[in-house]
Amino acid sequence: MLSRNTRLLMVGLMVLLFAAPALGMPGGPPWKNGDSLVVETGCTCHGDGVPSTEVVVSISGVPRSYTLDETYTFTVSLQHASNDGGGFMIWDYNMGTLTPGEGSSVVADEPGAIGQNAVGNDWVFTWTAPSEDVGIIPFQLVGNAVNGNGNFDPGDAWNILSFSISEPGSTTNDGEEELAVRTISVGDYDSLFVADVDPEVAEAERQAQIAETFFEEGNIYYFATFSILLVAAVIQGEFYQRKFGGGHEHLDKSLAIPQGLRRGALSAGLLLLFAYVMDNDSGWQTKLAVGMCTLWAMYGVYRTIEQARAEPDAKDLV
Repeated sequence: MLSRNTRLLMVGLMVLLFAAPALGMPGGPPWKNGDSLVVETGCTCHGDGVPSTEVVVSISGVPRSYTLDETYTFTVSLQHASNDGGGFMIWDYNMGTLTPGEGSSVVADEPGAIGQNAVGNDWVFTWTAPSEDVGIIPFQLVGNAVNGNGNFDPGDAWNILSFSISEPGSTTNDGEEELAVRTISVGDYDSLFVADVDPEVAEAERQAQIAETFFEEGNIYYFATFSILLVAAVIQGEFYQRKFGGGHEHLDKSLAIPQGLRRGALSAGLLLLFAYVMDNDSGWQTKLAVGMCTLWAMYGVYRTIEQARAEPDAKDLV
């Protein structure tokens, strides 16, 4: 039988095992990733290992230039189409003083930086400017919007925001107090309105698109090839009739003139129709059909002219 303390220890371990994936690094991100600082190079173990514009990292309450010993309230927010919460880390290279607020704490390996101590969003904390002018103060902020499955996978998305605060007296606000602070963001806001698609739905749509493409391209190749064969057959017929059949049969002008007028009017009408369908949003099938009919009518005019010019045979004189 296990002792009571042993059972409690095992229960505690089980709770930690289940809680850790759910919170996903509740103590905040590590300070270093190999030889690089996470706050400068990002959370390469999340997402695809590179920054993603799909997550918008914002910080508000940032002054344009700092006042010595002044304390400012910052708010860090993450926005993503499907991931609601995550984590962050911010550092001012120890040129001022960052003080954590609710949901954040100092980073163990660098007390001058702060990060989340629980998965969340909209972290509020303060930054106190230095007591002397140290020039422009740079900041590094990295935010990671996680999908909540407890794994480091492509479903997470992170981004890096680099910004700075100018030295005292270097900016003017023209008397507008609300212009003294600003909100700075990085990321693509348009992507916030495009949520991740279920993989099965995406695959079904991809297969449907492939089938539609095969159908359309198959029709294009079929009708294009059919049209080429028809044109080739007409040209071949003309060639053999001229070379071996003695040319076109004679057509009396009393018959050729009205026939030529009819075919000419039909050709003109079809030519105008062809110009119309080419100028609007008609499908390629309509354009091909009208084009082939136009060629057929024009060929009819040509045949009528050639027959009218042909010398009559003995049978034509009977």
